[in-house]
Amino acid sequence: MIYRDPDAPAFVDDYVNLASPLLGATAEVASDEFFAAKERILQDAPAVFLPDAFDEHGKWMDGWETRRRRNGGNDWLLIRLGVPGVIKGVDIDTSHFTGNFPPAASIEGFYGEQPPAPSARWRPLVRTMPLGPGAHHYAAVSETEPVNWIRLQIFPDGGVARLRVYGTPFREWTEEERHGEIELSAAKNGGRIIAYNDAHYGILPLISEGRGKNMGDGWETRRRREPGNDWVIVALAHAGTVGRVEVDTAHFKGNFPDSCSIQAARVEQSTQQSLITQSMFWPELLSKQTLQADHIHDFGPETITDLGPITHVRFNIYPDGGVSRLRLFGKLA
Repeated sequence: MIYRDPDAPAFVDDYVNLASPLLGATAEVASDEFFAAKERILQDAPAVFLPDAFDEHGKWMDGWETRRRRNGGNDWLLIRLGVPGVIKGVDIDTSHFTGNFPPAASIEGFYGEQPPAPSARWRPLVRTMPLGPGAHHYAAVSETEPVNWIRLQIFPDGGVARLRVYGTPFREWTEEERHGEIELSAAKNGGRIIAYNDAHYGILPLISEGRGKNMGDGWETRRRREPGNDWVIVALAHAGTVGRVEVDTAHFKGNFPDSCSIQAARVEQSTQQSLITQSMFWPELLSKQTLQADHIHDFGPETITDLGPITHVRFNIYPDGGVSRLRLFGKLA
């Protein structure tokens, strides 16, 4: 089940987590990771606490944790984002770290194809801020230039459960992309999930790369016991004209939707709530289509209505169930 912090600021819903492994983000180098591996800090699922879990180094913790520092200085972690982006806010989450959290942390950014050299000039994104035990620590960022490397510094040592780096993917479209077909909905290109009515078992991978690796890698709703249908609204990476659609129900066999449809519109300005209301009346891009279990469904021009350039789609499933991936391909407006 997806957990959403009710106290989270707007940037959590408005932007993409650029530090997600689903976008290709990786924890590259850490000053130390004695108690808990650096890769855990990027996981999309909320951190868990296993009271009886221990390993050869001591208590197993779900996050990145360094040993107790005895020689001065501080610990740090270098992260490469899967796609460059303009950062709008961060969440330094110390969930379950109660007696071993860092008292403070800072975040810096860098843009470059190669790993930053020791002499690299880092841009401050979040200046040193205090941290507390077992809590989300949100900070808005006003930086306007893209970065693709993040350096998290903790003072002096300790553990962080999760790091989320929210922002807008930065894409410089090539001449070939401007005149060819691109995946308009892809998160790596800037597509993002705006709203949904239910995501009991997950939704984040819906517009990510590759086929789902299992039934947990996709969007799945609870069993609907009332009239209606489930839906999700996706903002495209760029206004464009859709030429084909792919709906993949990989691994969903006894719980795939009976059918699906897509509504779409070009929206210049809107709030999340007004989008939800407006989307009910958007014209159909793809009329209701029957779906199969564990199957890639390709819908070409013969089934897609030409609505001109669009920016948002509402993907409807009937009545409920699971879809691994949704892909919309087309040309930039």
